Amino acid sequence: MQLYTVYENGALRKVEKINFSENRVFLIDDIKNIYLWFGSKTSKKKREYAVNRANILNAKRKEIAKIQTIIQGKEFGAFLAMIDILKKGIEQDLQKERRHELEFDIEDTMELIESGLNPDFEAEVALAAYSLSQEKRTYEDLCRTLAKIQLKFIKGRKNLTVAEINKKSKEIFKSSSTYEELCWLIAELNLMSKKVL
Repeated sequence: MQLYTVYENGALRKVEKINFSENRVFLIDDIKNIYLWFGSKTSKKKREYAVNRANILNAKRKEIAKIQTIIQGKEFGAFLAMIDILKKGIEQDLQKERRHELEFDIEDTMELIESGLNPDFEAEVALAAYSLSQEKRTYEDLCRTLAKIQLKFIKGRKNLTVAEINKKSKEIFKSSSTYEELCWLIAELNLMSKKVL
């Protein structure tokens, strides 16, 4: 995942975390999606530049990403599930690890492992996400699990309250992420937290 701030002239600058302030524009590139987050007081020109930069990035890809425009205070979907992580920031070495597909292509991954190759970060996430999806847990349970992981990632080793977990679980539930997306996010954040925490 790559994070960028967009300047008034349309220039992009990589950042490690996102400060969601009303006069800022951010571009979040997660391979399958390019999120354009617009602060509520950003100029029309700045927004146009950001859309143009997203289209330029997309034109250079073999597989086109979905461009999603998000306005401050009206965040939705999978973006809601990762907003707190973006605020805290992602270390540069972890930003290089990207998610390509949410379909769990386990056969190719298993073939590589059986041939003696160690799985890379993406393969580890795919295996963990697939394994989690096979547990047939409820959607609500996955939301709660993701909430706990996100809060631990943000707060470190501090004790979490039931109220905090319930609030975050409801936010994730309202994000309308797919079952597979929740499995992927749980697996990805679990592995990331082992490297960061």
